[in-house]
Amino acid sequence: MLKATGVAAGVIGMGTALQGPTATAATAADGAFAHPGLLHTRADLDRMAAKVKAGAEPYTAGYAKLTANRHAQSGWKANPQAIVYRGSGSPQNYSILYNDIHAAYQNALRAHVSGDSAHADTAVAILNAWSAELTSVQGSADRFLAAGLYGYQFANAAELVRDHPGFELARFQKMLREVFLPLGDDFLKNHNNAVVTNYWTNWDLTAMACVLAVGIFCDDRAAVERAVAYFKHGEGLGSVKNAIPVVREDGLAEWLEAGRDQGHALLGVGLMGTFCEMAWNQGIDLYGHDDNRFLKGAQYVAKWCLGEEVPYTANTRKKGAIGGWSGTETATEAAAVDPAMTRPIWAMIANHYTKRRGLDASYVTRIAAKSAPEGGGGDYGPNSGGYDQLGYGTLTFTRDRASRGTSSPPTPTASASGAQPTRPGPPSPTPTPTPDGGLAATGTGDTAGWIAATGITALAGGLLLLRRRGRTGGGA
Repeated sequence: MLKATGVAAGVIGMGTALQGPTATAATAADGAFAHPGLLHTRADLDRMAAKVKAGAEPYTAGYAKLTANRHAQSGWKANPQAIVYRGSGSPQNYSILYNDIHAAYQNALRAHVSGDSAHADTAVAILNAWSAELTSVQGSADRFLAAGLYGYQFANAAELVRDHPGFELARFQKMLREVFLPLGDDFLKNHNNAVVTNYWTNWDLTAMACVLAVGIFCDDRAAVERAVAYFKHGEGLGSVKNAIPVVREDGLAEWLEAGRDQGHALLGVGLMGTFCEMAWNQGIDLYGHDDNRFLKGAQYVAKWCLGEEVPYTANTRKKGAIGGWSGTETATEAAAVDPAMTRPIWAMIANHYTKRRGLDASYVTRIAAKSAPEGGGGDYGPNSGGYDQLGYGTLTFTRDRASRGTSSPPTPTASASGAQPTRPGPPSPTPTPTPDGGLAATGTGDTAGWIAATGITALAGGLLLLRRRGRTGGGA
């Protein structure tokens, strides 16, 4: 773990990846979570529908963005696959999956806002088709990214129609538990047989989002507890103190992947925000954890992406395979940025801190306004990076300011045992790329092809030298 100071940090050590209580089996008999209760609650969905019906901005602009997307049309037909592959050396077909997931999510969201049941029927048909067909996610190390990203997205799409007539809830839960959850858990525990710090922040965060979302959707308290414990204490680079290792006196906190490139840093912020929002809707406050550490990290990334100078404390991380090759890599400064690059991640974060909590989030607010109205999958290019977030935050997360300066997470219908709500305190002062260049690009392949997959050009004196590619976009 990097020290949270303003001086150069040392080498990040190796260790056991998973911290927290020993997992125990959970069943629905232990008490269900709040539903709908992933990214959107019933109150959220009712608010969107009322605001759009009333013609209120910016909701109408956000909704227009949704209805214009080709994925949000009720004529969408699913193309389910028995096996989904992501990564080199396999017949990659994962783009079929993420396009269908986004079509299901967008149609389900459109149904809630418009009341048009045809869109709900389309979403149900897509989700039922996949739960009847999909048996596994395979490929190189990128299979973990596929399981993480598409597992949390699948759960969110299904959460919007879980009570819709004809939706095969039990079968869908079985698919999530058997196809996606094991890969998410395995990555957080074993990191593909790599040194725990080998994989950058966004790898952990995809797995964390999957475990949390599937846990909530399937009423699996143990899974939720594992995900929350990892956020707080995990040794990998996705836990909050490793992802945001340096907190500065000016109220900003350095985001680790800013030393890598802009695209991956944006991905990480979006995933951590997604994780915090899903937990919040079950009464667990991770947004405010450790004196609003995530806010400080998001502020830092927003300022940097707006083209302003930010500090960066040099850090060195260990890389390599357990029992195989090893080395280190040092990041010394924040990468160059393209102020025009954006992802649909900021409305969610800005609205939480400024509207729910009444805190100052000036940089996040500025970049959220600049990015509005936020779109979704299909609005940010054809490659996988444009589908890493579900999006539409202008429509879904814009809210009125809470009557009190700080609000608590909603109380779910049944709290998670061992993952009790954390009530907020007073406000604080202020790998090789995927073939299509997606943001969640791989860092290593499987052990047999490790060296080739990581793009090593030299290994001397214990220092691992990597090709630097795509500093403002995707890339390893």
